Amino acid sequence: MTTTAEAIALVSAARTPDDLFGGDAPHRAYRRLARLLHPDLASGPNASAAFARLSELWAARGREAETVITTRRGTHRVAGVFRRGATAVLYGCDDDALLKLPRSHADNDLMRREAEALATIAREGDPLLLPYVPRLVESFRHRSGGVERQANVISRAPDGFMSLTEIARLRPVLDPRDVAWIWRRLLVAIGMAHRAGVVHGAVFGHHVLVHPVDHGLVLVDWSQSVPLGRPLTALVARHRDDYPPEILAGGPATQAVDIRLATRCVAALMGDDVPAPIRRFVRGSLTGPPGDAWGLLGELDELLDDLYGPRKYRPLHL
Repeated sequence: MTTTAEAIALVSAARTPDDLFGGDAPHRAYRRLARLLHPDLASGPNASAAFARLSELWAARGREAETVITTRRGTHRVAGVFRRGATAVLYGCDDDALLKLPRSHADNDLMRREAEALATIAREGDPLLLPYVPRLVESFRHRSGGVERQANVISRAPDGFMSLTEIARLRPVLDPRDVAWIWRRLLVAIGMAHRAGVVHGAVFGHHVLVHPVDHGLVLVDWSQSVPLGRPLTALVARHRDDYPPEILAGGPATQAVDIRLATRCVAALMGDDVPAPIRRFVRGSLTGPPGDAWGLLGELDELLDDLYGPRKYRPLHL
C-alpha cells in the first residue's frame, strides 16, 4: 500500500479494528495509514472521511482490548497488541509503558534475563545516560489460560521513535553524516551497559530505536543479555551469521561482541558509497573490535571531525 487511494479503499472496507491493525505491528500500520490520509497531506473529502474513520477504529481498538492486571506492587491497565516479536508479545500498558509476555512459558528465562539486565543497568549505570535503555517498571509472574509466564512492564519510547529496520525500509541508504549521530549514541548505550557489567548480545536494527528529528536513541530487548564474561545462551536465529565464531562456539561474551554487532548495524545503513576513511574504520571495528566502546567513540569523533568538521544538527528526513 503506497497511495492515498489504496489507503482510502482499505479503511473504507474495514469493519473492525482488527481489519486494519490485526497484524504483528499495529502501531506501524496506523502510522502508515495516518501519513497517507492526514488532512495536511491528502486533499479531498474522501481522504478526510477515511482519516476520521481511521481515528475511530484506532480509538475503538484501545477500548475493546483493555484489561486490568493487579500485582503486589500495583494495577496495570493493559490495552491491545503493540508489537509481536519472535519470542514475545508487547501490549500497550498504562499511559507510557508496555507489558511484555513471552509467547511460550518455555521462554520465561528470557524475560527474567531482561529484567535482571535492566535492573542492573538502572542500579549501576550513569543516571544521565539511563534514557538510552528502557526502564523496568515491574517484573512478575502472570497466569493466564492455565499457563504461568514471566511478565515485564517496561517504559515505552515516546512517539516518533522508529527502529533502524523501519528506517532502512524507507531509505535504504543514508548519508554517513546522518548515520554519525546514530553510531555515536549506540556506542554510548552499549558503553553504559558494559560499565554496568552487562552485554546486550543482540544489537540488531530492530532493537535500535531512534527519533529522526530529536536524535534520541533507545536500545531495546535485553532478553538475550548476559553478565559480562558469560556465554550467550540465546541467539537471534535469523542473525546467526552475524555473531563471531567464538560466540557460536560458546565462548564468553565480551564488550567486543556488542561493538562488532553495532558496527555491522550502522554500516548496513550507509551502503557501499562511503568515504575511504570510514570504510577503513568500519573494517577495523569488524575484524578486530576493541574492548571499549568509549574508546571507540573517541576515535570515531576524531574521524568525523577530520572528515566533516564541527558537528552540526541534521534532521533525518524520511
